[in-house]
Amino acid sequence: QVQLVESGGGLVQAGGSLRLSCTASGRTFSDYAMGWFRQASGKEREFVAAINRNDYYTYYADSVKGRFTISRDNAENTVYLQMNSLKPEDTAVYYCAAENGGWGSRTLDRYDYWGQGTQVTVSS
Repeated sequence: QVQLVESGGGLVQAGGSLRLSCTASGRTFSDYAMGWFRQASGKEREFVAAINRNDYYTYYADSVKGRFTISRDNAENTVYLQMNSLKPEDTAVYYCAAENGGWGSRTLDRYDYWGQGTQVTVSS
C-alpha cells in the first residue's frame, strides 16, 4: 500500500505560479512512476504530467507543455509539479498518482494509488 499526500494548492492570479508537492509513504518510492492529473468541476479527470521511476523521462499534456514541470526527489519520496504562467482554465483539483513498475502513463487506470487532491484556483 502507498499513501500519497498532496500539498501546495491555493488561489493565485492568472500569470502566477504554484508548486505542488506529493509525498509518498508505505512502499519504495523509486519503484513507482508518478503522475499528476486534474479534474475541473463538471469534467472528467485528465492527465497533466508524468515522470518515470528514475527521473529520466517526463511527459506532459499539450495544454501545459512549456508551463508546467514535473520532477521528483526519490530521497525525499516526493514528486513536484511546478506550475508557471497559470491560466484560469488550469483551475481544478490536482491529484498525484503512483504507477507500480510503469514508465509514467497518460492513462488513469494504469495508476495503482491516488492522493486525495489539492485545489488550485486561478483567478482572471
